[in-house]
Amino acid sequence: MSTPVSHGSASSRRSPPRTEADPTRDLAFDILCGVVEHRRMLETTLDRSTTSDPRDRASAHRLAATVLRYMGSMTELLQPLLRREPPAPVRCALLMGVAQLRHLGTPPHAAVGTIVSLLRRRGLTPFAGLANAVLRRVAREGDTLAEGLDQDRLDVPPWLWSAWGGRARAIASGMHREAPLDLTLRPGAEVPDGGVVMPNGSVRFPAGTRVTEIPGFEEGAFWVQDAAASMPARLLNAQPGWHVIDLCAAPGGKTAQLALAGAQVSAVERDAGRMRRMSENLERLRIAGVEEIVADALQWKPASPANAVLLDAPCSATGTLRRHPDVLWVKRPRDVTALAQGQDALIDAAANMLAPGGILLYAVCSLQDEEGAARVEAALTRGWELLPFAEDEFQGMPIARTREGYFRTHPGMWHDEGGMDGFFAARLRRKS
Repeated sequence: MSTPVSHGSASSRRSPPRTEADPTRDLAFDILCGVVEHRRMLETTLDRSTTSDPRDRASAHRLAATVLRYMGSMTELLQPLLRREPPAPVRCALLMGVAQLRHLGTPPHAAVGTIVSLLRRRGLTPFAGLANAVLRRVAREGDTLAEGLDQDRLDVPPWLWSAWGGRARAIASGMHREAPLDLTLRPGAEVPDGGVVMPNGSVRFPAGTRVTEIPGFEEGAFWVQDAAASMPARLLNAQPGWHVIDLCAAPGGKTAQLALAGAQVSAVERDAGRMRRMSENLERLRIAGVEEIVADALQWKPASPANAVLLDAPCSATGTLRRHPDVLWVKRPRDVTALAQGQDALIDAAANMLAPGGILLYAVCSLQDEEGAARVEAALTRGWELLPFAEDEFQGMPIARTREGYFRTHPGMWHDEGGMDGFFAARLRRKS
């Protein structure tokens, strides 16, 4: 039976741990403390970091993301080993150690030593002995400590598990896997060596693949876009010559799809920085003629009505949790409520951009019904008409069609092939 470790049990008789700089673990620690203590998104801390080496940044991201994917079950595993709750930063460090031992294959001496050293560097030396003792126990007895733990259930906050209903376990299972790299090819481009063509036409590479090292990147032969994220623009089926407005357009993947389909695209993005990055993406892809507009979609109106609007609305982003597991621990139910109100406002704004009979393709990278079907049902009471997707429109992804004619994916789909993001999309028509 496990005996809890006292916070005062230092191990002064062992060799002192390493204390040299460790940019990877320092940055991962900052990311985790930001999420746990301040509900700060992972990317926010990463963007603010002074760590410049791309390898250190990538390694820190991977370590922090692994902790966040398994935070619930690892926290439960630690409980029998702690006499009382440690301060939040110390718990973050312990979780980093457990993640290295249990999920990243780090040798025990390195997993323990790096965390002890981290605590010393961060002014938490009184807890170095605790970390040493606890993590050595995890290294020896981890399998026993993990017996009987419902990992899927523990790694999802209760409010999300409840909201996802019967999909929850499949979503959690998909969430535990690192997302592969999916590409959308421009028409006529060759499939790069090593890529696997998915049923919907996306080209998939293993997780961790560096997109800039794939032949054809500099020539603009493809862009990064999850298989599920590639579907809304395809489902819109914009025809050559259509005027299509892409709202909340950055980073530009859907804009590229529309432009290459022959549409005249007006891309609207409120954030000037994101628009600059989108412009750079379109330049690399050698796509010209897109009207780029920095404006608030709630205030902006086109000079003439459009044939269609593609609205990938701001949302809780719970569908992206394979890449952004911080979403699990940062978002709250009240955030979803506020975002849903904003989605309604954007849907109503789109009505003023369309010609009578014009099409709105509404999409969100969310798993929450409040941001998906509920928003469509509300729109139907405000002058919109639903145009259900037909089975033959689902280009290699028939599993994503709901009985109502919506598009709905989650990370548990295509599980054996590496999964996909969670997305929702519906097609609406403005009544005359």
